[in-house]
This record gives sequence, structure tokens and C-alpha cells, in this order.
Amino acid sequence: MQLSWLYLALSAYTFLGFVVAWAARRGLGQSLTDFFLANRTLGGAVNALSYSATTYSAFMMVGLAGLTYRAGVGALGFELVYLSGLVLAAFFGPRFWLAAKLRGYVSPAEMLGDRYESRAVTVVAALASLLFLIPYTSVQLMGIAYLLQELSGGAIPYVVGVLWATFLALAWARVGGLRSVAWTDALQALVMLVSSGLVVFFVIGRGIGGFAAFFRGLEQNYPQWLTVPGPGFFQFSTFLGLSLPWFFFCLSNPQVSQRLFVPRSLLALRRMLRGFLLFGFIYTLISITWGFCARLLLPDLPNPDLATPTLLGLPVVPSALAILAMLGIVSAAISTMDSVLLTLSSMFARDIYGLLRPGISEARQLAVGKWVIPIISGAALVFSLFRLDLIAVLAVSSSAALLVLVPATVGAFIWRRGTAKGALASILVSGILVMVLQFGNLKPLGLWPGVWALISSTLLFVAVSLVTSPPKGAAAFLDSINALLAEKNVL
Repeated sequence: MQLSWLYLALSAYTFLGFVVAWAARRGLGQSLTDFFLANRTLGGAVNALSYSATTYSAFMMVGLAGLTYRAGVGALGFELVYLSGLVLAAFFGPRFWLAAKLRGYVSPAEMLGDRYESRAVTVVAALASLLFLIPYTSVQLMGIAYLLQELSGGAIPYVVGVLWATFLALAWARVGGLRSVAWTDALQALVMLVSSGLVVFFVIGRGIGGFAAFFRGLEQNYPQWLTVPGPGFFQFSTFLGLSLPWFFFCLSNPQVSQRLFVPRSLLALRRMLRGFLLFGFIYTLISITWGFCARLLLPDLPNPDLATPTLLGLPVVPSALAILAMLGIVSAAISTMDSVLLTLSSMFARDIYGLLRPGISEARQLAVGKWVIPIISGAALVFSLFRLDLIAVLAVSSSAALLVLVPATVGAFIWRRGTAKGALASILVSGILVMVLQFGNLKPLGLWPGVWALISSTLLFVAVSLVTSPPKGAAAFLDSINALLAEKNVL
């Protein structure tokens, strides 16, 4: 690939991104809802594409392809578990949306604190999200840096790629808020899907000799990669440890659950989920196919996460298409980082600073939120410089820690006996436990930290709630939501 064309594409992408970000400022209000939730006015199609670009980022085309290269078809089952987890979004999504519409929530942490009538729950949930999402944010930077380094033949060093992506993410998030991020996502999601699909056809057609040769090559040369546990990576404990956080991803990760507040109507919410399901299934198949193509054509890569960037650099992929696919992956990764930055900054401004400074104006909270964005970006940048292996595993490790938020979130809508002390115990104690296990590389009974996070947080939430008093307004909270669900004929 000619460096001049690569530099030109990156320059054009940077310029157009800033144009969109500044254009989105027109009519932008000074409220937290305007900036962080696009004033709850996005339609189903834009939401579906934006939700897809936010969720499917560097993890998919770089991380999942790399995991397929390393572990085989088990990666497909692992990712399909995530799609099956959308049943949770189908059930809880309308409840989240109605609660936010009724009570004006900006963040998931604020919703939990209100349900349990506890400022401590709000602050602890927000702090847990801040702590555990930094590594996940760094995954996006790592994916972009690996991609640019490989496609440029080393002319764009890893560190330069990280710095460039960090600058764009924090600048666009701070300038335009969710509205600019969502509309940019919608366009880039289409580019991402179309360009990645075309790459598959070129690689299989020109590089491998067609789909028959593709399947025959896998069957003859890599039969283990077509079975589970395959080449030894996907033992049951490994599959469970990776898949469990993915199943609960739409509830545990606040940058995703916050998107359930955004649609302008319940109909738009349903369209968003249906569109995402279709997009996700197609994109999953493409990502898995990329990994298998790399296994056939590039069998001796030193790092599985290099599968996608090395594949795009092959002569069988036209330079223009490789650049287009590269921009799609970069856009999706920056989109995910933007969404995380917006969510975490909204939590800090609303749920931490706002509670510590009672009576502070919403304009001041928004200003604080904008200034927190560079700090969070800097923390992610530092973390990405460690260059930990297997992006997919790193992403799941972050999501595993966030599983401690699941029992309190689920209990908020289905269990009247859930208490603030139960929520606090489940998040704090289990959060400490999962960090000890994660940093100590410990797997008691062979189970990964995320499994223990969910088990311990569930047991603590139930046990402590049973011996403490539920908040006085819990029944009213649930009754109001259930009444609206019945009124709108939502199960």
C-alpha cells in the first residue's frame, strides 16, 4: 500500500470528522440530556447503526478475527452468545427507556441510585464503571495502532497511532456530544459492513481460489480449528469465562445500557434492537471468516491480533478497498471510545460531582463533564502502551469486572426486596474480589474471575437484601413502570 494514499485517507478522515463534529453543534443545548443523550430524539435506523458501530469496534475485526486465528470456530460460538444476550435488552430495554423518560435519568448509575434511594449506590456504580472501563477503552486504541502500524509497514509507529486516535476521540466527543457521534456512526457502520464484506470476497476469490477451496483448505490443513475446543484454547472454563460477560454486556456496560435511554420512542427502541441483531449476525460471520482466511494465508503470525492488518496488506486486496476497510475499523473503534468517554464523563459530572456539590447548576455539571473527557482519554492512552496480547481477551476481562453491576441492575426491575445495602455489598465486595483474581491471575476451581464476579455479586445482593429493609419508594417505582408497560402493551 502506498504511504501517500494512506496519509491522504487519514487526513481526509480527520478533516471530515471535525466537519461533522462542528456541524452537530448547531442547535446543541446546554443541558446534560442534549449533550450526552442527543435530547432523546434519535430514530430507530440511526440508533441501530450507531449502536452497532459502538458495540462492534476494534474488538470485532481485530480482536475477534485474532481470536478465530488463535482458537478456531469456538470464537463463533463465543460471539453468538453475545447476540443471544440481546434477549436481555428486549426485556429490560423498554423498562430502562420508560424509567429514564419518566424520571429524567442521564446515566445508568443515576437510575440505580434513584431506585435504591441511595446516593452511595449512585457514586459506587459510577466509580466502578470508571475503573473497569478504562482497559476496554484502551482496546480501541490498541486496535487502531496495530492496524496503522501494519498497513504502513511500520512507517506509522504504534505510539503515533495511539496518540492520533486518542486526540480524535477526545476532540470529537468533547465538541459534538452524542448527536455528532451517532450520525457519524450511522454512516461509518455502513462503510464498515460493506467494505469488510468486499474484502472477504477478494481474499477468498483471489487469494484462496474460491469458497470451495477455502472450506477444503480448512478441512485439510486445520481440522482442529473447526472443532471445539479446537487447538486447545477453548476449554469449557475458558469458553464460560469469555462468554458470560458477553451475554450480560448490554446490561453491565454503561456505555451500551445508556443507549437504551436515547431512542425517541419505544418503536424506535425496538427497531434499534432488530437492526442491531441483523447487523451483528452478518458482521460476526465476516469477522470469523477474516480470521480463518488469515489462518490459511498467514499461518505463522507472531501475534494473532495482527491477522486483520496483515490480511489487509496482502496484494490480493486492492489498495483502495484496504484503505476503505481500514477507515471503517478506525471509525468504529473511535466511535466506541467516544461512547465510553461520553458515558463516563456524564457519570462523573452527574453522579459524582453533582452529588458532592448539591445545588450545582446543570451548565456547570456539563462543563465539568467536558473537562473530564481528556483525563479519561489520557488514562486509556497510558494503559494501551502496555500492549497486552489478545485484544479479545482484554476486552472481555474489562466486561467481566462490570458483571458486579448486573444483580443490582436486574433486581432494580424485578425484585421489590432489593435494597441499597444489598446493591452496595454486591458491587464493592465483588469488585474487590474480581480485581484480586484478575491481577493475581487466579482461577479458583478453574473458573475465570468474571464467573466469580457474577456468583459472588448475586449471592451478596440477595443475602444482604433479605436482612435489610427495602427502600420505601421501591414499590412505587416498579408499579409506575409496570403500569406504563401495560398501558403501552409491552410485556
